[in-house]
Amino acid sequence: MKKVGPTGAPTYDDIRDMKYLRAFINETLRLFPPVPFDSRRPKKATLLAPASPGGKPFYIPSDTGVLYSVLLMHRRTDLWGPDAMEFDPDRFLDDRLQKYFTPNPYIFVPFNAGPRICLGQQFAYNETSFMLIRLLQTFDEFELDPSAQPPETLPPAWWKDVPGRQSIERCWPKAHLTTYAYGGMWLKLHEASQE
Repeated sequence: MKKVGPTGAPTYDDIRDMKYLRAFINETLRLFPPVPFDSRRPKKATLLAPASPGGKPFYIPSDTGVLYSVLLMHRRTDLWGPDAMEFDPDRFLDDRLQKYFTPNPYIFVPFNAGPRICLGQQFAYNETSFMLIRLLQTFDEFELDPSAQPPETLPPAWWKDVPGRQSIERCWPKAHLTTYAYGGMWLKLHEASQE
């Protein structure tokens, strides 16, 4: 909050210079993409690269629906490294950025990529950044409050025995067209000092 202080309205330049804020948003989008599944239909028959070197390519006939999971792709250790299931915004700032993302930018597709990239991407980044800055100017502590949440929407106890992210989730992510927190995300907030 050094850039805007406790009450200043952030400018576009302020938001652009807040590298850690952007990394935090990217890491959230990586682990919990707003649209966890997507599909495409090729106009003409095509071949997809084989899943493993030396394997057979996949033939896709024209006008055939192909579903892919952004959620699963963003959590693949072969694409993001051994810590792919961990929430770590620094991966967008440290040497992992050059090791994984820079050589293959199509591994991060919360807004799709290439000619099909979402036209609202920069608007979404600016809107989210502005909202988070204003939220952090107002509150300085955030804590999940499971006691306020409907009990049937809490993650089941057996999740703790499942390997991976599921064992540490404190909310129940679900999806229709977009990802949401089942039962909502109930929080306790502490008002920030205005000093």
